[in-house]
Amino acid sequence: MEILYLLIPLSSVLVLAILGVFAWALYGGQFDDLEQHGEQILESAGERFDLHQGARAPQVEESSS
Repeated sequence: MEILYLLIPLSSVLVLAILGVFAWALYGGQFDDLEQHGEQILESAGERFDLHQGARAPQVEESSS
């Protein structure tokens, strides 16, 4: 029974911490546009291109000497 004197305040602090993290994410813009990342998948791959991904090796011209 005495453990409740410890567990109830600790659980209250944990709930407040969880609510604080949620409020921080909410006001930080984490949930502003939920559909943006889903629409990025549907865009064509040619529009967004990583410079290192899919880069072709430079063409080496053969010199005729």
